Amino acid sequence: MNGRPQATEAEGYVLQIKKIGNSTGLILPKELLARLKLAAGDKLRVVEQTERGIKLTPYDPRHARAMEIARRSFRRYADAYKALAK
Repeated sequence: MNGRPQATEAEGYVLQIKKIGNSTGLILPKELLARLKLAAGDKLRVVEQTERGIKLTPYDPRHARAMEIARRSFRRYADAYKALAK
């Protein structure tokens, strides 16, 4: 690769994993950061998907808290949710 991320309309960006100091990371192109309204220091949420895929979304602490409350509710009232689903 020549160092510049390659963008294709159908497949998105091709990024290279690089050594950054004592860590390893990805460098996101500024065009992608602008489109996603992200900046240096922002946090991303990573969700592993099937077949070696991942999904990156901006981290929202309010959403994370709401999901934790929902998970507790699902665990506590699992039988009620199953009955409602019938």
